[in-house]
Amino acid sequence: MNKLFTDAASALVDIIRDGQTIAVGGFGLCGIPEVLIAALRDSGVRNLTAISNNAGVDGFGLGQLLESRQIRKMISSYVGENKEFERQYLAGELELEFTPQGTLAEKLRAGGAGIPAFFTRTGYGTLVAEGKEVRDFGGVPHILEHALVADIALVKAWKADTAGNLVYRRTARNFNPNVATAGRITVAEAEIIVAPGELDPDEIHTPGIFVHRLVHNPRPEKRIEQRTTRQGD
Repeated sequence: MNKLFTDAASALVDIIRDGQTIAVGGFGLCGIPEVLIAALRDSGVRNLTAISNNAGVDGFGLGQLLESRQIRKMISSYVGENKEFERQYLAGELELEFTPQGTLAEKLRAGGAGIPAFFTRTGYGTLVAEGKEVRDFGGVPHILEHALVADIALVKAWKADTAGNLVYRRTARNFNPNVATAGRITVAEAEIIVAPGELDPDEIHTPGIFVHRLVHNPRPEKRIEQRTTRQGD
């Protein structure tokens, strides 16, 4: 089955709508589905709940959807690089479900694996634990965390075949595999597209059964979040 669409807009147009929960892969600006985020922005859908490790930066990544006021709620781990995020949150214009990074990854993994909830020590005794069930295991208190399942998952791969099998490259293999399995519908963008059978099965990180649609993005921008250089001689 060929899952390749001509562009990001056509891959999203008939599956996105207002009020959905969208899970987005990436870590900072590394491994984010750039063209899919831009197409989501251009679609004009609103009142989204976005699940992502962070919220991009001002003017790029998910930061574009914050500026256009398309995101109602963020479920995130790290939000310190986006001034518009800070402004909206402090003004009461944006909801935030703040989640420890490892817990967020596990909530997505559990959602993709069909596990409804799990207990973890992380966050006990902090604001993260407020309103959550606490249970003792081996004399140590744990809090109950519910899995995350998204209406739409957007991920970025380095290489894919037209059947949707995905290979991630280096640091981009962060939240993308968990996000890919946690979506009811998963759309991937990839830099390189090959025919079925050209990928070594041992190299595939996300099997095509989890991927419903595919977009080719041969020239991603790959911005650097914080460019640090030493002074020249």
